Formats: sequence, C-alpha cells, structure tokens
Amino acid sequence: MSTQQATLGDEPNEFGYRPFTVGGFKFERDEYFVHVEWPTGRHVAAIEPFLKALMRDVAWNFFYGTVNFDAVIGTLNHYGNVDLFAGRFNEAYRQAELDHSENFPHDELKATFQAILNDWVNEEFDPFAAPQETGSAYGTKNGDNLSAVSRDRVTANRMVGLPGDEPLRSDESGYPINRMFADVDQSEPKVVVEPGYEAEVSAFNFFSYLSRSDVTWNPSVVSVCRDSLMCPTTEEFILPIIHGNDRVEWFIQLSDEIVWEVEDRDTGRPRAKVVMKAGDCAAMPADIRHQGYSPKRSMLLVWENNSAELPGMIARGEAPTVPVRF
Repeated sequence: MSTQQATLGDEPNEFGYRPFTVGGFKFERDEYFVHVEWPTGRHVAAIEPFLKALMRDVAWNFFYGTVNFDAVIGTLNHYGNVDLFAGRFNEAYRQAELDHSENFPHDELKATFQAILNDWVNEEFDPFAAPQETGSAYGTKNGDNLSAVSRDRVTANRMVGLPGDEPLRSDESGYPINRMFADVDQSEPKVVVEPGYEAEVSAFNFFSYLSRSDVTWNPSVVSVCRDSLMCPTTEEFILPIIHGNDRVEWFIQLSDEIVWEVEDRDTGRPRAKVVMKAGDCAAMPADIRHQGYSPKRSMLLVWENNSAELPGMIARGEAPTVPVRF
C-alpha cells in the first residue's frame, strides 16, 4: 500500500492549472487534455470526459468494483483501500508490460481526486450535468465550481418520505422539474395511516421525485432494506465511466431508452449490446463491464445488493456471476 501523500505542483502551469502527484502517478491538464504519467507509460485523454468520470468516482466513493475512466485509467475498490491503475484491464497494455497499479488508503486517494476537481473544474462547467445544461470544460483556468464538485449522493436511511430522511422534492425544495420531464404528473398519493404508525408508513410519487433530479448518471438511494438498496437515477447522453461489476446489478428501465455496450470485465472484449426500453428489466453479470447511451433523458432504477461479502464469494467461486442459469 502506498504511503506517499498527494502533492500539488509548486506553481500552476502556463494554462493556470496545478499538477497533482499521488504515488507514482502524475496528473496534469492543459486547455483540452489530461496527461497522466506513471513509471511504465503515459496516457492522454480529453479533459471533459475525464472530469465527468472523476466526479462520479468521488461522488460514489469509488462505487462497486471497477470504475474505468476510459480504456486505460481507472480505480478498483477494495472497500477501505483503492487501486489506481493504468492499463490493468487492457490486453494490449498488459502484453506490452506498460500496465501499472498502486494501492492507496480510500481517504487519501479520494482527497487527491477531490483536489483535482476543485482546481480543474472551471466556473461555467458542471461535470454532473447533461451537455445542454452546462458550459465547456475546455480552455484556460477560469474560476471554480466548488458547489457542483462537492455534491454527495442523496441517501435515505429507510425510504424517502419517512421521518428523518430526504424530504420529497417539491416547488419549495429548490429542485425545479427538469426540462426533459415537463410532462411528468406531479400529484402525490394520499395515504391514510392507522394512528400510531405515522413513522412507519409512507408513499410518494417516484416519477415526480426523479423528474426534479438536477444531475445525470448519479444514482441516489431512496430505500434501504438490510443489504437491498433501490437506487434510481436520470440518464442523459453517455455514462461517463465504464463500470466493471464485482456483483450482479439489476436495471429496470422506467422511461424512454438506454443502449448498453457490454464487455468482458477484464479484457474489454465485446459481450453484448442491450437495448432497454420503458418496462424492460436486465441483470448485468458480475464479470462484465458496461457503458450506457441515453439519447433522451430517461429514468432508470438500479437495484444493488450492498453485501460486503459478495465480491469475495464471487471471486472464490462460492457465488455465481449471474442471477440465474437457464
């Protein structure tokens, strides 16, 4: 495990951005690109998709399994410590011995990534927003957008609407209805509760709740039952990461359409193309990686099994990589 601390460059570069170093990795950006160097190689990527991917990695606390920023750079969550890698899940890089991986304490790597976002995201750009809802990530240093890059996932402890959890979004909440969901019914269900059970029984308009989401590809948590998490989200344009599963993940398409490109988790070889329309349900196996494309802002419900034991059980062959065998 790395014991090196992340460091800032002494001075911003000619474009106004500071370089960052964590372990053997160095990150630097210019007007258009991020430049990543490690002991055995280097990589260049467009800065906008990189910042969008980095934002999800931070907001999701490195998520379940692997977060690939692209075909080269990414993180692997060990739940307490995290691998930062280059080329680890890329056959060509491994064959050429250009791949590199280092392990860091969770909080150290997250702090580094948050510092990069704080410095590299300009005032007009929101890495959580759809392309039509934000400005450009490109150009020289121009202020910051700390309120956007410091968002956390909305997380309920039981179910939305019950005492102590995230209040329902309404016109008074500060979350307006998104431009793509102007036709969504905003009426709320009427619930008559037996006296004494007011803190136990609740209902809310799920579609209305999602219609006010001000972010894309960022699942909130609206209900928790032991290890079962219901995580709805609104999706527009392209999922900024390629997610490599370490457990089975269920998708229920609530509206419109998403096209999923599914690849082998370790090699990137194509496995399937899944077109999900409203009402469709699909399970993403524990040995794949996937990236979604949503031409219109859509609503997706993701069911997650939050058990900490699952990744180890699957890796040891004690649990299957698919939910059912036919």
